[in-house]
Amino acid sequence: MIIEVNKVSKKFIIRKNLIEALCHPFKTRTVLALDSVSFQIEKGESFAILGPNGAGKTTLIKILSTLILPDEGKVKLFGYDLKTHSEIIKSRIGLLTGEERNLYWCLTGRQNLEFFGTMYNLSKKQISDRINELNNILEIDDWDKPFETYSVGMKQRLALARCLISDPEVIFLDEPTKSLDPGSAHKVRNFIKETLVRKLKKTIFFATHQIDEATQLADRIAIISQGKIKACGKIEELQREWKVDKHTSLNDLYLKITG
Repeated sequence: MIIEVNKVSKKFIIRKNLIEALCHPFKTRTVLALDSVSFQIEKGESFAILGPNGAGKTTLIKILSTLILPDEGKVKLFGYDLKTHSEIIKSRIGLLTGEERNLYWCLTGRQNLEFFGTMYNLSKKQISDRINELNNILEIDDWDKPFETYSVGMKQRLALARCLISDPEVIFLDEPTKSLDPGSAHKVRNFIKETLVRKLKKTIFFATHQIDEATQLADRIAIISQGKIKACGKIEELQREWKVDKHTSLNDLYLKITG
């Protein structure tokens, strides 16, 4: 298995307002973002974590991409323990979030890629060759204008280019089509399915609240609600597990599982 998650839990402290801080200065409130989450992912698999906003999807991606550590449980990527070998893991993964601030707005698209390529210790030639490869894949209109001037769809393509600059083995995508118009969203999904998964054989872990997106892109789906994995498997496996007709849509199955 390329990713192993075993009984992972994560709590966050809830920030107090002024009145709470004054009246109860020593009282701490927490929220349980992930509750004993477990699953495994094989190399070359496209795996979706499906759930509503606030279900714990982004927290899980942040843990898997080494941005934060779990409070309990174990995570392994490539056979390495997340807590003790995070630097090795970082060098072999890519992360795309739905936040445009992950690229520098005052730099051009090319300058952004050159900067992040340098962070991965790539040479100038390697970066130049990689940008040319990504241009053929992603069809960026113009690499040499400030990032802030690109359209929303083109910004997402550049964010994907940043994610792919190091040619990662495992790619984490947090709401990959968030804020995109239907045409741009279709292009991004097609790129994920046809290029990243089928052509390049990448392992994909993506979070989404869009049922159609999970149906289209994922080999297996984990349904998460209130920090807990409610079900995990291929659609036909979930249909059998939850004893529904084989023609039951993922939408109806999702409502049954989470309702």
